[in-house]
Amino acid sequence: MPAPRCTLALKAIPNAPRNAIVGWLGDTLKVRVHAPALEGRANDELCAFLAETLALPRRAVTVARGLASRQKLLHIDGLALADIKARLGGA
Repeated sequence: MPAPRCTLALKAIPNAPRNAIVGWLGDTLKVRVHAPALEGRANDELCAFLAETLALPRRAVTVARGLASRQKLLHIDGLALADIKARLGGA
């Protein structure tokens, strides 16, 4: 059986004082990242922060769409969406 994989809708807020999960806006996860939105630094930090928060390897979290946008779609390998919501205290 293949490992679970899901797509997560996310709203990223760059230049925050610190990395933090803000919460759920419907099915969209809102996340603050400390890095600025320059040269992909916010995307890299966002993926690393989510991977660490979800106890996944860094390579398991990738940006599928929205590299230059606050609205993103992430691919997450190793967890189903229900598992992610359970780990993050989601709706």
